[in-house]
Amino acid sequence: MGAPIPTAVWIATQALPSPEIAADHGTAFFGMRWQVTPLLWSWGVNRKISPWRFLVVDPFARQSGSLEAFFSPEFIAKSGAFEDQWSLRAGARAYFPLVTHGENLSMSLGTSFSSMGTRSVGYEAGAYVLYGFLGGVVTYSPSPDAARWIFTLRIRVF
Repeated sequence: MGAPIPTAVWIATQALPSPEIAADHGTAFFGMRWQVTPLLWSWGVNRKISPWRFLVVDPFARQSGSLEAFFSPEFIAKSGAFEDQWSLRAGARAYFPLVTHGENLSMSLGTSFSSMGTRSVGYEAGAYVLYGFLGGVVTYSPSPDAARWIFTLRIRVF
């Protein structure tokens, strides 16, 4: 069996953003975040299949234990210039299975760098259920210019 390839349906579902709330200094803003995973290595898959995934990642490979590189375009509807409302996060994230190989519950820890708009470093922790379909992610940025806290309802359609 070969590696999965992107299809039109897969691309259309990946275009759906996950909603988020960015908060700082007592003010909250609505936002949206997308995610692209160009590379993932899974230590939780059967040893007879490749642990590597490129762009298309099956839920079991991700949630059963993995390390991924990601890009995450993000829009936060805050005041200011249009280009300051957009950012592009690039980073790394590790997933750890907690219940039934991560199918019922898994968690993630990651870090990222935002390279557009307000430049900042972010640290995140997340929890996921339903094979990773639904999750909550909290991102903290120590930069005084960025939104300190971002709460994302992660919806992943595989």
